[in-house]
Amino acid sequence: MKTENSPIKRNPALVRFSKDHHHGLLLVWKIREGIRRGVAGERIGEYALFFFDKELVPHFADEEKNLFTKLPAGNILRVKAEADHVEMRRMAEGFREGKCGKEDLENFAQLLEGHIRFEERQLFNHLQDNLSEAELEQIENTGLHGSCAADEAWHDEFWKSNT
Repeated sequence: MKTENSPIKRNPALVRFSKDHHHGLLLVWKIREGIRRGVAGERIGEYALFFFDKELVPHFADEEKNLFTKLPAGNILRVKAEADHVEMRRMAEGFREGKCGKEDLENFAQLLEGHIRFEERQLFNHLQDNLSEAELEQIENTGLHGSCAADEAWHDEFWKSNT
């Protein structure tokens, strides 16, 4: 019996996007953990921006090119997903400008988490239920941008300590 918390059977074409989403949820946790530990917003914002540039920008481009275009321009799921990307880009620009207060960071974390949950629970289910096998195969064979390597290049693990 499938419950609300049962794992979703993901079509192989969408697995790479779901893996990226896992890393995005870790970013959300790190932001919130930094806030909880009283870490300076600038430190958290610096990491969030680094992760955004290294991981989310290519992920967004991959989704926008290979997933969203599979839906009509006015489709409500596409419109919401694209609007979320625009808003997260705007928020990242705020981090560049030094807008890294706790509220700014939490708003970004909240939007990113909600966006990921929306894509996983609604958008991806819609795509895998409505696209042809040929369309799904095309998605599976395009747009691979690699795995999350941002943390390997990052030096300040603020989410682990208060110092």
